[in-house]
Amino acid sequence: MANKKNRPQNNTGTPAARPAMPQAKQQKPATPSGNGFLAKYKHILVPTGIAIITWLFLKACTNDLFTNWDDPGYIRDNPLIKDVSAEGLKNIFSNPIMGNYHPLTILSYGIEYSYVQLQPYLYHLDSLLLHILTTLLVYHFTMLLTRRQVAAVVVALLFGLHPMHVESLAWLAGRKDVLYGAFYIGACITHIYYIRSEHKKVLWYTCTILLYLLSLLSKPVAVVLPLTLLLIDYFEKRPLNIKLILEKLPHFALSIAAGYRSILDQQQFGSLNTLNVTFNFTERIALGCYAFFTYLWKAIVPVHLCNFYPYPDKPLHVVYYAFPFVIAAIIAGVWFFGRKNKVVVFGSLFFLVNIILLLQFIPVGGAIIADRYSYIPYFGLFFLAGWFVSGYFEPWGDHKTGNTILIGTLVYILALGYMSNQRCGAWYDATTLWTDEIEKEPSRAPNAYNNLGFNYFNKFNESVDPKERQVFYDSSYQMLTEAIKLQPDFANPYVSLGELERSVNKFADAKRNYYKALSLKESDMDASAYLGLAIISAISHNFDSSAYCFRTALRLKPYFPEAHSNLGNLYDMMHQSDSALAHYAIAIAQNADMIPPYLNRGRLLVRLHRTDEAMQDFEHCLALNPNMGEVYYARSMAYAQKHDHTHALQDIEKAISLGFTQINPNYHQAMKDGKDFGL
Repeated sequence: MANKKNRPQNNTGTPAARPAMPQAKQQKPATPSGNGFLAKYKHILVPTGIAIITWLFLKACTNDLFTNWDDPGYIRDNPLIKDVSAEGLKNIFSNPIMGNYHPLTILSYGIEYSYVQLQPYLYHLDSLLLHILTTLLVYHFTMLLTRRQVAAVVVALLFGLHPMHVESLAWLAGRKDVLYGAFYIGACITHIYYIRSEHKKVLWYTCTILLYLLSLLSKPVAVVLPLTLLLIDYFEKRPLNIKLILEKLPHFALSIAAGYRSILDQQQFGSLNTLNVTFNFTERIALGCYAFFTYLWKAIVPVHLCNFYPYPDKPLHVVYYAFPFVIAAIIAGVWFFGRKNKVVVFGSLFFLVNIILLLQFIPVGGAIIADRYSYIPYFGLFFLAGWFVSGYFEPWGDHKTGNTILIGTLVYILALGYMSNQRCGAWYDATTLWTDEIEKEPSRAPNAYNNLGFNYFNKFNESVDPKERQVFYDSSYQMLTEAIKLQPDFANPYVSLGELERSVNKFADAKRNYYKALSLKESDMDASAYLGLAIISAISHNFDSSAYCFRTALRLKPYFPEAHSNLGNLYDMMHQSDSALAHYAIAIAQNADMIPPYLNRGRLLVRLHRTDEAMQDFEHCLALNPNMGEVYYARSMAYAQKHDHTHALQDIEKAISLGFTQINPNYHQAMKDGKDFGL
């Protein structure tokens, strides 16, 4: 009789319930393979089904628009994506954007922009397709690790349909998650092939390094991949020795380099300023453990999802200090009951390793948690769930109970899919996004009130209907003042309120808000405040003061197309046409999708009798927005200058039909009569 120590073990670490078999046979699923069509092609049909289900539940996100949360900085106003030439690629790979170095993500936007400019559908479609690709890679990764199809299906569907993952694909600025995730899981897969290969180890090792590099270039949080690869080594029962450590040295070298670069970029952008928030070391530990516990329970019950989870108010409620003990108890329980079970160890540590840098022990940004941070870490928890369910379908399992549990699991997953479908609606545009945030955090989200207020300000500017403009003005004012009430030292709403008041010629109130913003010394808003002051001074014909404010704004923010465009207006007012044209050109070079520099340059060119050049600028404007009445009116003057009274009159009538009211009646009548107006 065999010694107890040498009795066969199953994959859970418990004694096998039947005599030992050859290894290859142990790895076969319990379900008979059969010779039918489904059995023959299930390796294709199953992942295809997973992809279709994921698509059906999440396709709603392809109807979403841009938001005003990081989407402008990454896409709409980002000059880097508008040039994918050799020089443009050099710029993309040389410059961080908003404190983050992820050139592959920016390049993906650039490729899309080259095809559709700023039409959001393709951007959203690509993000969804990348998420589906990552989901299928998760399926394959799980199959390689477990050789259990039930486990792979459960893990992949949980990954693909979980509501916490919606942010990463529905938010266009979240593209970095789905892109880095695909490369990250791909590197895990090639590492398994490297481990198991006998003749192509160099190939698979090189592929892993390459995929890791691509993942880092998509999002720096991939720096933890070397630890994940060590977990795979553990799962594959590789001995921890010098050879294995040396094998990982290139991976860790990439991690250190990427981590160092990321810290420098975040410091330069100011994302690490929350270190100055008066949470001490003990409070940071309490908040980190609170975040860890929140990710755990939201993996099971993903409710009350927000796009921004603010820090709690000080002093911290005593309940936060209990979370370190709760987490310690959870870790102790996992260690005591699961340390001999490699599946429990692997899944738990996968989650921990991939979430640890995102727990805000070293704070980045102003949110305590974020849905997108769960994107890759949740694989570890889903892996545990998939393994548990699939165990009932192994030869030693209770298949009847397993069927019941599997049906319940699938119903739960479908419920998650429905919740994800609904969550896509919250990301439709800036209005739905920030309204949803305010509904869930009415007293702790001043940034939501500010962003919604600025969104209403933009709608106010775009509208030509007086009643509609008044509604948007009142809504914007209410949201911005509420943001200030919630956080009086928050500079952004002061600048936004200044913009709103300046637009209705309340110059004294606007200046007061701009100066208040400057007194708060938030450098990222100083340039915008100076721009507002420059415009007010220009309107007041205080040209020296205006020029000083413009110079200050551009010194603080050299890449500032709005400032160059308005400085062009100042020079035009001062009858310095060459300087005006130069700054309009700079504004267009920095942001080719801004209408004002084209429009104002076109007007100036008409006055300079450079009509053909003016017509080109007006055509650019209408290509960007075909429903701007003032552009048609400006173009009518170019036609009139060319003595084309018919087209001039058509453009005047078009401008009127679009609600443009600043029509010169004498000029209008002259075009009706077919007479020149002396332009």
